[in-house]
Amino acid sequence: MYARLKLFAGVAVVSLAATAAQAADYTPLPCYDAAVIASGRAPPGAVPCYTPPPVVVEEFSGWYLRGDIGITNQSVRDLNNALPVTSVTNVGLGFDASPLFGVGVGYYFNDWLRFDLTGEYRSKANFHGSQIVTSGGSTYTDEYSGSKSEWLFLLNAYVDLGTWNNITPFVGAGAGASRNTIHSFQDVCTTVSVCTGGSVAFGDTSSKWNFAWALHAGLAYKVSKNFTVELAYRYVDLGDAQSGDLYTYNGINAVYNPMEFKHLTSHDVKLGLRFNLDSFEMFSRPAPVYYAPAPVYTQPPPVYVQPPLQSRG
Repeated sequence: MYARLKLFAGVAVVSLAATAAQAADYTPLPCYDAAVIASGRAPPGAVPCYTPPPVVVEEFSGWYLRGDIGITNQSVRDLNNALPVTSVTNVGLGFDASPLFGVGVGYYFNDWLRFDLTGEYRSKANFHGSQIVTSGGSTYTDEYSGSKSEWLFLLNAYVDLGTWNNITPFVGAGAGASRNTIHSFQDVCTTVSVCTGGSVAFGDTSSKWNFAWALHAGLAYKVSKNFTVELAYRYVDLGDAQSGDLYTYNGINAVYNPMEFKHLTSHDVKLGLRFNLDSFEMFSRPAPVYYAPAPVYTQPPPVYVQPPLQSRG
């Protein structure tokens, strides 16, 4: 009896060892693409392959708001008037610096191209200068004063040139319209021999719309995902402007002759802030959560080992 029990124990140990060895050598069943299984081209009982969850990549596209403040440095090429003259020499025509304030809305098309639509108020810049005028055989000097302001609206496109340590250089161009206003224009003739007792002419406030265009260059610093600060230079062509009709100190005016400001330009320095509106979307919806599918486990078939035959003796 003891010998028979010992034999059965040996058979059991051999069976377990064989099963363990076969389990170690077990090759998982082949998996199939879910589309293949859905089309019915996979064999019966086919197991779909595990597909890892998609990687969420941060997109640079999206809407943003912007605000700007800056300083203007403006100039005018020439002053014209309807009154006939033989020759005119400009002396020191120019404007004082003035502040500008702007807002806008833009869109990041991708990580290197963006657009925005801006509107800004360019506050009053004092005007000063004079002209030496020859007319009718006489030469005299006119001294001018007044101020100018604008509303400027531009559609701009920018190219971001790459980012290093959160600093992005950029260039851009824009086109739009400018409403140029001349305020309180005054013309003083200072040559007593021509302007007996001196002479003063005035022009009322007048506004004029013009085509405008601009070129941009600057550096942007990305403070956070949704907040960027930029320092930029801009050259802007504002078109022309004109004063109201000129009249003398005693209200006399024999001809319509406003003073025309030809080819106004400005070199601007701006400090801007950009706020990405994607931050609102980030806080208004829960972050996506991905769960890996449960692993498919197939029990290997049992291995049966025939015990050796023995006699009953």
